[in-house]
Amino acid sequence: MSRPWSFGSSLLISLCLLVGVSATLSAAPATSSVESVSVRSRLDPNAILITEIDVVFVYDAAIIDQIPDTKKAWYGNKRNITRKAGKGLDVVNLFIPQGFDSDRLSLPERRGEALQVMVFAYHDSADAKPIDITGLKNVLVEVDTFGIRVSAQ
Repeated sequence: MSRPWSFGSSLLISLCLLVGVSATLSAAPATSSVESVSVRSRLDPNAILITEIDVVFVYDAAIIDQIPDTKKAWYGNKRNITRKAGKGLDVVNLFIPQGFDSDRLSLPERRGEALQVMVFAYHDSADAKPIDITGLKNVLVEVDTFGIRVSAQ
């Protein structure tokens, strides 16, 4: 007489449950690795230029798709975007005057909870895309005459 649940069946069920739990965990959104952001200017100290950098921390998945995909759209709608997003978004802003050397930004305490972290730079071309730094730990943003460069430190 065969039993409805044999050792092989229970092993198969256990494996299926393990795969299901594993798939659920891997489908969960990743969170930010960003611990520090440093900004350095490569501009001529005699240049007459003030620019701006925004580091955007997004905590709500529904907001990610609402973030503009160009510099022009971000800076043109920044006030409305941040107002609508409320606590689902933090923006760390830095104005960079001529002769600026370097600075480390003060990041939000909940930065590790961010689902996505992006850098926008006013100095970039109008169609420049934001740079996703979510997976970087220590970030260096360099401003030069052509825009910005972002790298891991």
